Amino acid sequence: MRIASAIAVLIVGGLVGWFALSTNGPTTSFPVRLGLDLAGGTELIYRADTSSVITDKQGALDSLRDVIERRVNVFGVAEPLVQLERSSAVAGAQEDRLLVELPGVTDVKAAVDSIGQTPLLEFKLGKLVDGEMTFIDTGLTGRYLKNADLQFGAGTGGTLANEPVVVLTFTEEGARIFETLTRENTGETLAIFLDGAPISTPVIREAIPGGIATITGQFTPEEGRDLVQNLNFGALPVPIELVSSNTVGPTLGAGAYQAGLEAAAIGFLLVSLFMILWYRLPGLVSVVALVIYVLATVALIKFIPVTLTASGIAALIISIGMAVDANVLIFERMKEELRNGKDPRDAANIGFGRAWPAIRDGHLTMLISSIILFWLGTSVVKGFALVFGLGVIISLISAVFMSRLLLLAILPEKGSGTWRFLTGSGFRP
Repeated sequence: MRIASAIAVLIVGGLVGWFALSTNGPTTSFPVRLGLDLAGGTELIYRADTSSVITDKQGALDSLRDVIERRVNVFGVAEPLVQLERSSAVAGAQEDRLLVELPGVTDVKAAVDSIGQTPLLEFKLGKLVDGEMTFIDTGLTGRYLKNADLQFGAGTGGTLANEPVVVLTFTEEGARIFETLTRENTGETLAIFLDGAPISTPVIREAIPGGIATITGQFTPEEGRDLVQNLNFGALPVPIELVSSNTVGPTLGAGAYQAGLEAAAIGFLLVSLFMILWYRLPGLVSVVALVIYVLATVALIKFIPVTLTASGIAALIISIGMAVDANVLIFERMKEELRNGKDPRDAANIGFGRAWPAIRDGHLTMLISSIILFWLGTSVVKGFALVFGLGVIISLISAVFMSRLLLLAILPEKGSGTWRFLTGSGFRP
């Protein structure tokens, strides 16, 4: 039974290894996704101004992220990353930031242009105060815009014949807001602002149901088409400001990737040699389990998929160390039992059993740490935490259950002097 289970584990490990190794290359369905620091590219950090958001600030930020992501995807940037972050600003205050990573784009100007000056669309009520017109925020912004369309006036409804007219269709929620706004402010001016400048100042004549508004600014058909295109790409729900940019060249990124792989390979080789030379047969079994562990981790990184960064490679190397550390605890317990006269298989069973609480608690604390880091950390820290957390889980399986199964399938019930030597450690039999 043990032998059959061990063979099944080796077959499954072989299949996992085949998947991990056969899906290499950029043209496969499961390539290893490299982060900006390894693949090269541009990182842009924008500050989001949410001071004018009346309600649902998080919703506005989520909409901002979706809009920018859609905008980047339109320009064909491979594997972009767009995410929100909370960062400390001056005097310990918090500010909302948008992190945009564009792999393969090393020209900062081109990167900024690919994001574009996406228009900020706002509807504001105009009020006369001491003879001057004051505009008040209504909360109705491009966040609630479903799509925009260019039409040409028919000479009715206040439009000139063949005058370019941009027709805005709001989302269901935006339509309700727009209808309420027009119903409660009949006779007032409802100005349409684009990037902070009024482009149309119509007067509300009646409640407008259906969620459709028109922009009849002084623009040419070409300008109208550009406006429609920009709005359909996504009108920003809140203004953003570029605060920093960083470029990693493809040569530097490839060098970092190669150095990380070499470090991982050298570390794995040295650890494997130590385990075999010091712990003999159990060490060889742990190396087999370690190979399966590495292949399983790579396969999982591809399958999820996880964007691999330099910090992720470091996390992978550390988790390999944790897997080996668990085996060291087990084998040292085995050594104590062998010295007390136990047979190799009994020593293995007792060694695994006594080492399990320490291994369990150590892996649990590391897993909790990785969860906290992923929850509270920035993008770089999250990459480390995710790979480390996955590695901790897989190393627990490989170091304890897989190594135990393979070792017990090999060891006899009654061991002679040869078996005692093979299961011993160090310079003593």
